[in-house]
Amino acid sequence: MKNTATILLETKRIYLRELRVYDADLLFQLDTDPEVMRHISKGIPTPRETFDAAYLPRMMAWQNQSPPRGFWAAHLRESDEFIGWFHLRPDKISPEEMELGYRLKRNAWGRGLATEGSRALLRRAFGEWGYSKVCARTLAANLASRRVMEKTGLSIECEFTYGSEVLPGWSEAERRAVKYSAVAGKVA
Repeated sequence: MKNTATILLETKRIYLRELRVYDADLLFQLDTDPEVMRHISKGIPTPRETFDAAYLPRMMAWQNQSPPRGFWAAHLRESDEFIGWFHLRPDKISPEEMELGYRLKRNAWGRGLATEGSRALLRRAFGEWGYSKVCARTLAANLASRRVMEKTGLSIECEFTYGSEVLPGWSEAERRAVKYSAVAGKVA
């Protein structure tokens, strides 16, 4: 895969490449793992029809932007194994900010890969791409994701609660969330 894809960036252990339509099965499989989706959908897998009709087109719509933004497939450099995705896109709540996100397979957890990829994207975002602010959000209970954000150099900006329309069926306590951010030249 690596040889035929446009590589966005490489780190010591991973590379991020453009998404392609034929990544649909890899991306869908990631969204069917209940543990991966625990803090996103309470572990309920995304139906294939929803994924194909809504999620994949949204992910693909960001291709070929300048400066770069969007979703990129993440692979291990050593084996080319797909391990998940990263994104850097205009934030849905504050579009003047860029939002950092990631979703990795369970076998990639606990190895520092989310931090490694996020740091590389943050350096590029504030460097050659010229973005002024990058943020990331997660549920307050998602301690692993919070640690990644902190290790990446983002600092907690605020706590908030997602509305029930965003996370239907979740209690108010379960919808508690945090926003982390960094501005160019002031990364923690």
